[in-house]
Amino acid sequence: MSADALFARLARSDFRRRFRLRPKERAYLAAKGPATIRSHAEDFIATRLAPAQPKNDGRQTPMRGHPVFIAQHATASCCRSCLAKWHGIPPGRALTEAEQARIVEILMRWIEAADANEEPPCRNCP
Repeated sequence: MSADALFARLARSDFRRRFRLRPKERAYLAAKGPATIRSHAEDFIATRLAPAQPKNDGRQTPMRGHPVFIAQHATASCCRSCLAKWHGIPPGRALTEAEQARIVEILMRWIEAADANEEPPCRNCP
């Protein structure tokens, strides 16, 4: 599924649409910059999501405190069951480097749009 198709699908979810960057996360993003946030996203995905059996799966992603955490929930990249449902990535096997990179790109796209006070980044949403 393309990123645009994913964002169009996410835009129809009341739960996923409710996530926004709050002032604390915006300030953190402004202080650290996108390169550091990307580095954090790569690390979070590699350590918390990529293993075949992630520790505390389903509860490993906090709901606040870091722009990446908010983006993970907004883009259904927060746990392996969400990855299966929304991204078509089956549980029980480690994520490939390409899958990890794709998730990071989706997270950064959402963060950039959210930081610009835009609606979620779907080009073709109704």
